[in-house]
Amino acid sequence: MHIAMIAGEYPPRWGGIGSVVFHLAGHLAASGNKVSIITRSHKDKPPEQSGVSVIEVPWLKLPMAFTRSYAKNALKALKNLHRKEVIDVVHIHLPLASFSRKEFRYIEQNIAPVCSSLHGSWLGEKQGVIRASKAKESATWRNPNDLAIRLTAKYYSKFERAGILESSISVANSQSTLSEFNNWYQPEDDFNCDVVLWGCDHKVFRPPNQDDEEEQLSHEKIRTMYDCGDELALSYQPNTQTPMILAVGRLVARKGYMTLLRAMPKILQQHPGTRLVIVGRGHMKKRLLKNAKKLGIEHALFIRSSMPFEALAQHFRSADLVVYPSYYEGQGLIPLESLASGTPVVTVDHAPLTEMVDQTVGDLFQSGDSNDLANSVCRILDSPKQRVDKAKAGRKRVLSKYTYDHNSDDFQRIYQSIIKN
Repeated sequence: MHIAMIAGEYPPRWGGIGSVVFHLAGHLAASGNKVSIITRSHKDKPPEQSGVSVIEVPWLKLPMAFTRSYAKNALKALKNLHRKEVIDVVHIHLPLASFSRKEFRYIEQNIAPVCSSLHGSWLGEKQGVIRASKAKESATWRNPNDLAIRLTAKYYSKFERAGILESSISVANSQSTLSEFNNWYQPEDDFNCDVVLWGCDHKVFRPPNQDDEEEQLSHEKIRTMYDCGDELALSYQPNTQTPMILAVGRLVARKGYMTLLRAMPKILQQHPGTRLVIVGRGHMKKRLLKNAKKLGIEHALFIRSSMPFEALAQHFRSADLVVYPSYYEGQGLIPLESLASGTPVVTVDHAPLTEMVDQTVGDLFQSGDSNDLANSVCRILDSPKQRVDKAKAGRKRVLSKYTYDHNSDDFQRIYQSIIKN
């Protein structure tokens, strides 16, 4: 089977969509399929995978508008590819590619049946920005991308609606995303939509191997670097007096970092050796550091802009707890990567995060409520044995249904269903 994927994110442009497309493509190719990726051009070369070819196309470097320019150029590349090698199915990853209904129809009628993955929605992103603003998150209006989403989400939502109306099948990444599309876009009665929650790379994101000397040295370096390396922490003991909290994601308002910072004074009152490590790129770093100083927690905060994939995986393993306070996600992969690493997760008490996280693998708090967030964190830190149990349960949950092996099997079944029709 020759699968053409149209994905606005693909490594080296790592992100939620980029990560899942990369791993899904590799697993599909390993199953004997040919995979062609059509993605946005990047100054760095994409990583090579056997059986996967990558076609880069130009795009307009403007917030939101890039999705339309990229889609037009991706369609040209798709036509050229199909002339050279017959395509069996086209897998389009929304919302980062904005095709019109006419363009979807053309692909369906002249190239191959379309499977559209729904990675959340622009209207959902807009709601997330609005909720973040009401919760007084930092710099809501200062980020050009957030501002563009707030002002143009309604316009660009018509391209998402085109996808669900004209594709042979749509695949939502959570029950929450499916509900969003049903509520906002009111698809026709014959709307064909499956739900497949994305997995994570459970071989990269895995629990610690204390028998690996090099890995142990990396762990000790991380804990020492962030001033949370007592003897218990260095040997992965859950009753450490210097717990490390990790938060990963773009430094934008809707990720909820100010809520996390406001929770830290109470956390530090009960666990004074706690250190918070944030890993993410974005415009908010200076403002977060400034607010941390105002809150008197600057000594307990470390912000890293980026790091290699393996280093990030080690951070997940080295952390005692991961906090994910986001105001909106189509699914959210960070919690799964944490659970796969054997690290409990504290996240918001609304879908889709509640489809993956509950009290057996972490804890939930009321979105935007810093006091409730602090209570959730302290509940886990107060009970070392419970934290160990949650860590084991989280890893088990990921292996049971949130791996790319599961995703590959699911999508091959979905592709075959629309090819036969």
